[in-house]
Amino acid sequence: MLSAMSTVEDMRRGNLARFLELVHRERALSRAQLTAATGLNRSTVAALAAELVELGLVIERAPDPTKRVGRPSPVVAANPDVVVLAANPEVDALTLAAVGLDGEIRVRERLETTDLPSPETTVAQLADAVDRWARGELAGARFVGVGLAVPGLVRATDGLVRHAPHLRWRDTPLRAMTEQATGLPAAVDNDATLGAIAEHRFGAGVGVDHLVYLNGGASGIGGGVIVAGMPLAGASGYAGEFGQNRPGIASATHRRADDGVLEDEVSRARLLAAARLTSADEPTLAAALSGSTAVDVRDEIMRQRGILATALGNAVNVLNPSVVILGGFLATLAESDPAALVEAMQAQCMPAAAEDVEIRTAALAEDRLLIGAAEAAFAPLLTDPAGALASA
Repeated sequence: MLSAMSTVEDMRRGNLARFLELVHRERALSRAQLTAATGLNRSTVAALAAELVELGLVIERAPDPTKRVGRPSPVVAANPDVVVLAANPEVDALTLAAVGLDGEIRVRERLETTDLPSPETTVAQLADAVDRWARGELAGARFVGVGLAVPGLVRATDGLVRHAPHLRWRDTPLRAMTEQATGLPAAVDNDATLGAIAEHRFGAGVGVDHLVYLNGGASGIGGGVIVAGMPLAGASGYAGEFGQNRPGIASATHRRADDGVLEDEVSRARLLAAARLTSADEPTLAAALSGSTAVDVRDEIMRQRGILATALGNAVNVLNPSVVILGGFLATLAESDPAALVEAMQAQCMPAAAEDVEIRTAALAEDRLLIGAAEAAFAPLLTDPAGALASA
């Protein structure tokens, strides 16, 4: 009897998680759509919706009055007041956002710095943001976690930052530090890995089962890979470090770093220097580069785009994706001359592998890493809604 009761309870919890995941992914669905998507009967769907409403995770509203065909079905939507703190620490700034369960960014801040941030300073800023927002813009909201997108190697098992070279963090127990400082459960992962997940779920990679994502940020170039619809993490969670590969550079005059890796040659810092900027967020840098007619800016963009094409060709040959997504300053390089990048990449691919691959820029733009960090923070709640809230 105990076993049977346990099985029924496990099934209920599983259905509850599946239901919430669907609402979170689609932001809002009618009960009729949820019934069709889950294969459950209408009474079970109604009971699950009622339980999630009671837990404060979803809200129900009246159906769209313009859709009058058939029996009206109430709409179930993710509760925007259930939020997580998403963060992306970088060498030049800490970017923070409060992201709702409905996927909307409620509040966003960029805290610029002239010094490399320490882990201690970073977690203190996280705790301060939760406190300020809970007393101000987000009074009444319910924080359920913290997600961090870190430019470095993060051990999947415990959120230990093994090495973030540009931040100079090594063997930093960032998840534990964040949980102690904020009092909230935390998730930590590589920034590009989270960017790939965000673009796959909500951006340029929706519906794509095989994709490669490359992220260009202040700390260099990272990557993420989706294979058969699932993130490729590697044995310890370190997969996707494309920026550490050594690029093929056809002309010696195009090399800027002796024995350098990809992120030494294809570099945001070099683009900032060419544009005569000391610091800039992504939109500002993109506008400065696209609006410049200076020869040295044009030459630097062309040089970096050519080296990037070689790296993309190698990735296509090894992984055979159908889509390559570029984020950050890499998107700016691609948008400077999309046809030239595609042609240069295809010239360095096996013809069969290059036939069906498409290069896209990140649809989530500067929000991609924050959305990815939020997804990591929401994961326990989506896996076991009642259990996650009970243990919080």
